[in-house]
Amino acid sequence: MPDIKGRTKRLFVSALALLSFATCVHAQSSASGPIATVSGVLQFEREQRDFVAMLDNQAFDRFDANTLIHFDDAGNANDTLTRMLVQTDAGPVLYDFRRHPPLVQRSGRRMTVKRVFWQRDEVVMQGSQGWFRLLGGQLTKLQSSSTTYH
Repeated sequence: MPDIKGRTKRLFVSALALLSFATCVHAQSSASGPIATVSGVLQFEREQRDFVAMLDNQAFDRFDANTLIHFDDAGNANDTLTRMLVQTDAGPVLYDFRRHPPLVQRSGRRMTVKRVFWQRDEVVMQGSQGWFRLLGGQLTKLQSSSTTYH
């Protein structure tokens, strides 16, 4: 007779792992705004082939992209964004709205971002060429590790 207690425990652990993984990944969006951030209201405007990122109607960045794709970090109780990773033709760009004006960090490497995990001051992303960390403006390719990202 199968061990029901053991199967139940394995099912519970599997469900818990799936739930914790699902809450770690922030979905991508193509919303152009208005988007509430901790620094103000963000809006993306199309200007010829470029997108212009504007905070409270003041331009703070411009990038080339065919479509607008971004990953958002709503890291506080009122669901305003604290950070955003934007997919551009030149590679991902991190906007940190915890600073005013927003901190803009370019990765300097072309890649398509699939998933994003937010940690304290770093962003870990799964790109088309593997896993990468963007920390302090430096993009690093990650090797296998035992670090858990949330």
